[in-house]
Amino acid sequence: MIQANRWHETAIDTRLFFQLQDLTTVLSKLEYLSFDYTYGSYIDPENKILTASTLWESTPSSIQDAGYKTDVYLRALGSLHDSNLQTLIDIHTHLDELKLRQFALQLFTLLEDIRLEEAIKKKRPGTVKDFSIRTNYLRNYFQSQLVTMITRGRSIEALYCMIFLQIRANTLYPEFPLVDDQLFSLFDSVKTKIMQTFDAQTTDDNLVIALNVANQLASSVSDMKHVYFTFPIYNVNEDWLENSLFYELTRTDDLANFDKEELDPEKNEYIDETLSTWHRENENSDRQQTFLQMDLDVGTKTNLTGGTARETESGDQVFGAAQGHSRQAGQKDYSKLESLDRHEESQHTGKPAPYGLANIKANRIDQYASNPTIQQTKDYEDILHVIEPYKRKLAQSIEKWIEHKRSTARSNLSYGRLSNKLLHLVTEDDPKIFYKKDENDREFDAVFTLMIDCSASMHNKMEETKHGIALFHEVLKQLKIPHNIVGFWEAATTHQDQQQPNYFHWIHQFSDSLYDDLGARIMQLEAEEDNRDGYSIRVVADEKKKRSEKHKFLLVFSDGEPAAANYEQTGIIDTHQAVTETRKENIDVIGMFLADGQASEADDVLMENIYGESRVIVNQVSELPDFFSPILKKLLMKLLH
Repeated sequence: MIQANRWHETAIDTRLFFQLQDLTTVLSKLEYLSFDYTYGSYIDPENKILTASTLWESTPSSIQDAGYKTDVYLRALGSLHDSNLQTLIDIHTHLDELKLRQFALQLFTLLEDIRLEEAIKKKRPGTVKDFSIRTNYLRNYFQSQLVTMITRGRSIEALYCMIFLQIRANTLYPEFPLVDDQLFSLFDSVKTKIMQTFDAQTTDDNLVIALNVANQLASSVSDMKHVYFTFPIYNVNEDWLENSLFYELTRTDDLANFDKEELDPEKNEYIDETLSTWHRENENSDRQQTFLQMDLDVGTKTNLTGGTARETESGDQVFGAAQGHSRQAGQKDYSKLESLDRHEESQHTGKPAPYGLANIKANRIDQYASNPTIQQTKDYEDILHVIEPYKRKLAQSIEKWIEHKRSTARSNLSYGRLSNKLLHLVTEDDPKIFYKKDENDREFDAVFTLMIDCSASMHNKMEETKHGIALFHEVLKQLKIPHNIVGFWEAATTHQDQQQPNYFHWIHQFSDSLYDDLGARIMQLEAEEDNRDGYSIRVVADEKKKRSEKHKFLLVFSDGEPAAANYEQTGIIDTHQAVTETRKENIDVIGMFLADGQASEADDVLMENIYGESRVIVNQVSELPDFFSPILKKLLMKLLH
């Protein structure tokens, strides 16, 4: 069985991933089929996945997008709907006795993809640009491979490269540098057969071509070792074929019974009744009748005829999204894409998955901070001494702004108490000489949460991180803004197949966050084990949903990619989904990346894929107060406008 590639460390572009998932679901017309990246492009019905090749991951973004999309087009539109699936199932029996079995399989895959590509471009002109980019890249790739294989003395691989370049050539006679006479003679002997692929109408036509070419070359070369294209379908069997939507859509067998009843239309009952719809605008005076069209396996044929429905393609809309132009939306937009959850809970034996399917086995364990010890209190006082300048400057700035806002808002009014400053009566046409003494009940209608990644990788950063946490707590406490602070991690050592314990260490809760003597609880945060960020964000967001405040903020301190059991590749996507879902609940989410030295471009891409524009990169954890102070100020100022 082919497994998806779980080991490569390339950061996932969530925008593109979800677009590819959309394309997979809509174009394949199989709701259960999910998308994934691996070393090749194929469909695995048993594991319910459609994959795109990681060949594209090292290419520029414009080529990468087109490469991944065309992989999906070829499998979802091509293999599923235009290939003969029965031939694909039986193909290995045709190849078992061949000397050049691998070559024949690779050649057939290439020829079939070319046939499918031409069919797709004809039906879907919007795909032409993507396929053109794909072809240009592969042409350069196989030119490079040709030189490599000739240098290594791999004749059959070199011949395969020549075949690709001939089929995809811009000219009638492409040049093949370094090819000797013997190899060129072999290529010339099969060239005519190869070019027959342009006349191939079916999967079986391409299979015949591949078998003929392989048989002709069998006495001259040994079989291929290098794999360029994966076979389009794996783990497919007769049961899946017969139960698949594809089978139902393309079934051409007739009814199980062949008896036919002759009916006289004049003797059949005719009911002259108008069936109205919900709105007169839907009226279609040209239509004589309304039919329901359905498939029948058993029944008696009659001589009565019925109309057919207008053909439509459910994929047209998603293609418009994939191929169209975009512009900045007028509304607040935290992410480059909409969150997508394709899986249904019923696929997991009915077990609810309120925190995402990637976290189906995760379970919540709450821990609560104890009263601080004498040593913890002393250590916290040392931190307070360091952050005091930041705290004082930030708090004073906010308080001055509050006073200014209060003064401006409560004077120069059109009604209220008469002011003793009456100069406006003389200098202005519409003087505002009144004021009000009462004040707003609450300056900040807001609540904050700070989440701290307590994974093992935070071991050398946690002590410095506590300076930022303390600043967060002390400033909000002085401004009397309720908040909570929680560390999160997953226990890797106690992980079981049916259980993934996730701990939430509640340092401060909303109910005690304004107490004067509990700040030292922050010193109880420690680096632990793994981090399942998507699950943790959802759990904490549930706590915030219960709050009545108008403005809700969630800040996440993290030092890298989510990492937990069976969470390696899905972690980024799941966390992005969690962030998007939380923002839809009117909770602002900000991600803060804590680097150990200069953060790399990949770190920034990682954070962008999860948090979008609402991200902050802190190169040195020791500089956290310098970064965190203006961020906190900006959020607080936002509340005062």
